[in-house]
Amino acid sequence: MGDNVRDSRPNPFDVAVAQFEVAADRLNLSEDMRAILRQPKRELIVNFPVRMDDGSIRMYRGYRVQHNINRGPAKGGIRYDAGVTLDEVRALAMWMTWKCAVVDIPFGGAKGGVTVDPKVLSNAELERLTRRYATEISVLIGPTSDIPAPDVNTNAQIMAWIMDTYSMHAGYSVPAVVTGKPLAIGGSEGRNEATATGVVAVLKMAAEDMKMPMRGARAAIQGFGNAGAIAAELLHAEGALVVAVSDRQGGIYDESGLDIPAVVRHKRATGSVVGFEKAQRISSSDVLEVPCDMLIPAATEGQITSENAKRIQARLIAEAANGPTTPEADQIFFERGIRVIPDILANAAGVTVSYFEWVQDLQSFFWTEEEISEKLSHIMQRAYTDVARLASDQNCDMRTAAHMVAIRRVADSTQLRGVYP
Repeated sequence: MGDNVRDSRPNPFDVAVAQFEVAADRLNLSEDMRAILRQPKRELIVNFPVRMDDGSIRMYRGYRVQHNINRGPAKGGIRYDAGVTLDEVRALAMWMTWKCAVVDIPFGGAKGGVTVDPKVLSNAELERLTRRYATEISVLIGPTSDIPAPDVNTNAQIMAWIMDTYSMHAGYSVPAVVTGKPLAIGGSEGRNEATATGVVAVLKMAAEDMKMPMRGARAAIQGFGNAGAIAAELLHAEGALVVAVSDRQGGIYDESGLDIPAVVRHKRATGSVVGFEKAQRISSSDVLEVPCDMLIPAATEGQITSENAKRIQARLIAEAANGPTTPEADQIFFERGIRVIPDILANAAGVTVSYFEWVQDLQSFFWTEEEISEKLSHIMQRAYTDVARLASDQNCDMRTAAHMVAIRRVADSTQLRGVYP
């Protein structure tokens, strides 16, 4: 994705702060507490060299931001993307704080990233970059201080390299330093599917509230990475008609419903959904505007703005991506009666199963997939019910309600702990 596209979007940290202020106003939060919660606690910027396969040296910039750790260790993913900026990482760290609080797990929020296009690196270059970045941020990360996880363009293998690098420095294995690892070195059952499973679970709860049958409902999904593709498969299995999907190369549309298993096979074979037979090619942004009942933004932040919100036809939106909707778009949706299940609730199953993985690593005792599914279902149902009830009581959108639930929990812990010294 070109920088010009990213630069045209709202500043993600400005969006995160604006969302915070709306909820803080409703909570009558004091200015002192707002000052504490508005800013990240720590921001680390690292510039580091990586030796390329041809022997040359290339410099890269990386970040690790901890927003708030009053409820427990910092938790948040690491992304590799050419457009990564400090403000993006700040925003994502803040959203992680609220996400952990809204599902009531004992973590604070963090995020990390390296400004790099990983697709132009060899596997060996990617490993060297990862190990050097992990070493640079090792002053912050640790199993009781800050636990990274996969995010955009990172995966279980990259988490394995980070875990090994940290363990080599410690002199013994520390599996709990990261989550989203391969099962063979302390990963958890259900982690790969967790985000999509949670998105579809809350989507089903909201659809039930709205008396919208899943079978035959038309769904569109922007973003066909891990979360988007698995969500498409789950919705297809539920009998929903997934009419449009997209990735970085573009989108495809079929009003009668796409053959999702075939689309997944096509993507694996070609690297993109584009070119799938029996489907009309459309742009990735057009996927947001096709006629549908349910919309899942699963790409990147800043996709839904005041400019295109008026044209979106879905009745129900569940955010698998972080920060895809601007505050101005939220207001338009609320006025139009479109229900938005916000990112900090809709995609919180990923960090919830990361929490399960961390707990299992710390106690060296692992649960079955059935146990994890049962625990996850309980937490997501409880969180959805808390948010939906508050939204109804306050006559506000679900994002504001979710932020109110989360901010109140973080503010209470901050108040109880006091200001040191």
